[in-house]
Amino acid sequence: MSTRPPKRYPDRDEIAAVRAEAEPLEDGAEAAESRRLAGRVMARRDMGKLVFLDLVDRSGRIQLLCPAARTGEVDVHLGDVVGVTGKPAKSRRGEPSLVVDELELLSRIRSPLPDTFHGLTDVEQRYRRRYLDLMMNEETRADFILRSRMVKAIRDYLDGDGFVEVETPALQADYGGAFARPFATHSNELDQDIYLRIAGGELYLKRLIVGGLEKVYEIGRVFRNEGVSYKHNPEFTMLEWYEAYADYNDTMERFETLVETVALEVLGTTKVTYRGQDIDLKRPWRRLKLVDALEEHGVWSEDEADLRAILESRGINTTEDRTWSQLVDHALTNYVEPKLVEPTFLHDYPVRLSPFARTTDGDEQIVERFEGFVGGTELCNAFSELNDAVEQEARFRMQAEEGAGGNVEAEPGDEDYVEALSYGMAPTGGLGFGIDRLAMVLAGKESIRDVILFPAQRPKS
Repeated sequence: MSTRPPKRYPDRDEIAAVRAEAEPLEDGAEAAESRRLAGRVMARRDMGKLVFLDLVDRSGRIQLLCPAARTGEVDVHLGDVVGVTGKPAKSRRGEPSLVVDELELLSRIRSPLPDTFHGLTDVEQRYRRRYLDLMMNEETRADFILRSRMVKAIRDYLDGDGFVEVETPALQADYGGAFARPFATHSNELDQDIYLRIAGGELYLKRLIVGGLEKVYEIGRVFRNEGVSYKHNPEFTMLEWYEAYADYNDTMERFETLVETVALEVLGTTKVTYRGQDIDLKRPWRRLKLVDALEEHGVWSEDEADLRAILESRGINTTEDRTWSQLVDHALTNYVEPKLVEPTFLHDYPVRLSPFARTTDGDEQIVERFEGFVGGTELCNAFSELNDAVEQEARFRMQAEEGAGGNVEAEPGDEDYVEALSYGMAPTGGLGFGIDRLAMVLAGKESIRDVILFPAQRPKS
């Protein structure tokens, strides 16, 4: 071993590739060609003049055979990062291995590892010290590699169908595009209050449709000043797309196709296990009208007082629900969503719930909106986009009345967006969905914190 760690270690092979090369060898046999590996030492067993090490990189684990006659003294501690050169081999017990000729210390560990047998099991420590979670738990590494592959597959699908990936501001003078509380800050240079966006650039992306880009999408971080739950984190990743000359039916078909395509690419199957349920993501998904779903559970009324009475008779606390829209959302969350286990599109929403969607042809009080659910979890929200400037301005006034009625999450409006619509926007289908939530479904994780590398944490006491 050299005494001074090198600054680089090029021309490495991945452990998984070397294991595959060693697998077909006879027990006790050694390949002719040398390979170079690098990773972290996660186990050590001394057997006289032969030292066994377990080396781990992001692709897997392999046994290192270190004969004293070839490597000399093996001055390696658990957790050290090393580089090795040697030949793929099979141990006499049939274990794919690498017989080491040269071993170099690349980084010395200074803090003791957690229990290497049981791994890092404390949930809070896994989230607070994700580096240790990744180091100790192969499943965690696999989950985040899966997430990365999922995002690539999403991009490949959209890029392949003619969409253009763009970027929109995360700092906005007028936040909008969703019902949520924003994080507020102040620009010294502009001398104005600004907000971190609460949606995936919706109003900016639709400006691009006005400008003629026709098919656009953005994958970006979104920030909502709200609580934490198994499916909520104040900072998360959202994808939004907008497609000119399409409506919400086209968008339903595109979303279910995307999910099926991505599942097949990442998992090799459309079948997943999520929140204890075996689910098939294969298209077509079930379609169910929102009002029908609420009526099915006996929690639908167009009268605010009547709906409040229905919910309170079932023991639901409605004191924080100041408007009819909030009551409907409460009914939906408590009685409908948990039952939507198989992939389902809940569609056709009351206009008071949806300030950006076009009305249906048969009923001016119902808009062309849908949400997609899997395993009782909402994945996406989509509209046939409102593209009339006069009507959009009226909808903003409606939302202002919601805000005056006590709904702090009501849409505040955007005069510049109304002006953009006044130049004419093609009929458009738009959709936003949570990257983190789709990762939960594909990885079979029950908490969003298991698919976000650095989830929000309370300060240490």
